[in-house]
Amino acid sequence: MSSVDELQKVIDDSHRIVFFGGAGVSTESGIPDFRSVDGLYNQKYDYPPETILSHTFFVKKTEEFYRFYRDKMLCLDKKPNKAHYKLAELEKAGKLSAVVTQNIDGLHQAAGSKRVYELHGSVLRNYCMKCGKAYTAEFIKESNGIPKCECSGIIKPDVVLYEEGLDDKTVNGAVNAIANADTLIIAGTSLTVYPAAGMVRYFKGNKLVLINRDATPMDSAADLVFHEKVGELLDKIKVNI
Repeated sequence: MSSVDELQKVIDDSHRIVFFGGAGVSTESGIPDFRSVDGLYNQKYDYPPETILSHTFFVKKTEEFYRFYRDKMLCLDKKPNKAHYKLAELEKAGKLSAVVTQNIDGLHQAAGSKRVYELHGSVLRNYCMKCGKAYTAEFIKESNGIPKCECSGIIKPDVVLYEEGLDDKTVNGAVNAIANADTLIIAGTSLTVYPAAGMVRYFKGNKLVLINRDATPMDSAADLVFHEKVGELLDKIKVNI
């Protein structure tokens, strides 16, 4: 297993780091992931989470979608953890050029990160499907049944549901950032969710670092591999300008 000193040297020698993160980045903030033993996929509902969080289910059973969504997806009381703050610090120091995230919680921005590509959208943004008016996550959380706009249109979270495509502008920005990175740090993801996981192939830089609790399909291709919590590891890194 790789050492913190090795990671420190990689970061010291890098100037265009891109951080590619998954659910494991936010679990230290108390937000459940999907696939771990205690994740959402292992809790009991009338339908599997994959079904509930699909475009078809949203359209056909909107009220039931929102019952699950308010209960499990709107973690509005959660705060950024050590990983989020360290990444913001690295960006401010000119070491990190972008964060690419599969998370929808907005915690990277809350910690101070400026350039964040949210592949799967954000629970913090919501819009009326009829007139386009924007609504806050708090409005959704406090609403009952199906949240409606003042124009009577149904409000939809700006998150990418199953069966929906990723936003082209976000994808292009993320791909360009990864393609121009000298170091790519992949953390808190099993690298099994596509098309997001496929973006890693655009990396042509010097060092590939993997940080994940469990082994991933790309461990053998990485320069450094850590099987530990993301925040605890990054907290040991000093930001040297």
